Amino acid sequence: MDAFYASVAVRDRPDLQDVPVVVGGGHRGVVLSANYRARTYGVRSAMPMTRARRLCPNAVVLSPSFETFDVVSRSVMETFRQVTPLVEVVSLDEAFLDVSGSVRRLGSPYAIASLLRARIYDEQGITCSVGMAATVAVAKLASRRAKPDGIVVVPPAAVTTFLHPLDVGELWGVGEKTSDLLHRLGLRTVGDIAHTPLTTLQRAVGVHLATSLHQLAWGEDRRVVTARRGGDEPDKSMGADETFGRDTDDREVVLRELLRLSAKVATRMRAAQVAGRTVTVKVRFADFTTLTRSKTLGEATDVTREIYRTATDLFTGLGLQRARIRLVGVRVEGLVPRSTVQRQLVLGERERGWPEADGAVDRATRRFGAAALRPATLLGSDRA
Repeated sequence: MDAFYASVAVRDRPDLQDVPVVVGGGHRGVVLSANYRARTYGVRSAMPMTRARRLCPNAVVLSPSFETFDVVSRSVMETFRQVTPLVEVVSLDEAFLDVSGSVRRLGSPYAIASLLRARIYDEQGITCSVGMAATVAVAKLASRRAKPDGIVVVPPAAVTTFLHPLDVGELWGVGEKTSDLLHRLGLRTVGDIAHTPLTTLQRAVGVHLATSLHQLAWGEDRRVVTARRGGDEPDKSMGADETFGRDTDDREVVLRELLRLSAKVATRMRAAQVAGRTVTVKVRFADFTTLTRSKTLGEATDVTREIYRTATDLFTGLGLQRARIRLVGVRVEGLVPRSTVQRQLVLGERERGWPEADGAVDRATRRFGAAALRPATLLGSDRA
């Protein structure tokens, strides 16, 4: 993401779009993020706030809202996972995606990158930059070159042309001290490293570092994208959002979308063999104001009908009167393994009901595709 914390902090503040903004702690704190206008004054992340204020006295300083940052980050990563399951989360605002398995469905990597950037901007109101290459290390460097708000593609045949003019300090894993050492040795560009005999490089910086630098200088990287969430933690929630093509105040349109999202989330939960107790609905209005409402059920569920009914109740409880809605979302939290959930039997209840219906739907869609079977309410919204 581009200047992630600052972008999120100012997205709902049109009056701050064209002024320098710094997100950080108090007078004695440090800069968490600065927008690009503030960066023209020399303000950088991790800089003491006192120095940032001296460099840019007219900057607007905003306190960080880590809860908001986390919500936006999770939504962005969920958007990535709708394209490919191979998403390696590096931090709140950065991830690697292996899209090699998605090109037949979604088009070229460039088309996928454009799709993701458009969706993130439309749904979250922030921009991101994408680097594309055949290896993780080169993609990372390309993403830096793409900032802000751009795409840089490095085809395999152009890797050395892209890499060799760069300063050695841009290579993955080269910090300030290593960069200074390489400069003192007369190695200033990546091309200098590439054309230095490996044995000479090993005598100068050691076998391990020299081997790694030499491989990276020629665009070689054995790392692969490994599906991993931030902190490598298991899922604590699953959700899905949808931005309407046009803002709507039609309750029936919103309810149909809540049904579609509830079915989508429930299907993923059943595939992962988890269930959850807390259902959350998110509503974003035309002015980007966002409301969330949650309800905790008596027992964990993965049943589409139960999730949808709860989501509908939460939406109705907002009491909206013709408010124009931009986005809605459904999320189920507090996930636990499905095997640990014991459903409470109800006197007079049918022997078979919605859980069995969901199971039948899952079996049919696995065999015939996702469009084979769906709630009848949704057919009218997708005749094509």
